[in-house]
Amino acid sequence: MKVALTTSGKTLNAPLESRFGRAPRFVVYDTTNNTFEVVDNHQSLTAAQGAGIQAAQTLARSGAECLVTGHCGPKAFRVLSAAGIKIFTSDAPTVAEALERFRSGVLIQAQAADVEGHWV
Repeated sequence: MKVALTTSGKTLNAPLESRFGRAPRFVVYDTTNNTFEVVDNHQSLTAAQGAGIQAAQTLARSGAECLVTGHCGPKAFRVLSAAGIKIFTSDAPTVAEALERFRSGVLIQAQAADVEGHWV
């Protein structure tokens, strides 16, 4: 299974980014092979609007089946859900800690967006 986690860094020790749409990068971790790749989200950082939708499309292309992030807005939530990507929110300080919480079953799947659009 591929799990995407929002971050500003390029390693598992990087901080978990609290924003989904404007996260600089995603770490896409493959739980089967215990490997990961870093996916750049630069196009969403400079978008005047639609950052969450663009980021969701990027994740769908990456093959991610789940997302762990700090927060997810309504438009991104709809696109992710339509793509079959399950969303989990976490306040973990790092990607590694968020991944551990996900793997241990501590995180609960989100049923709706937890912030309004254009949340900062």
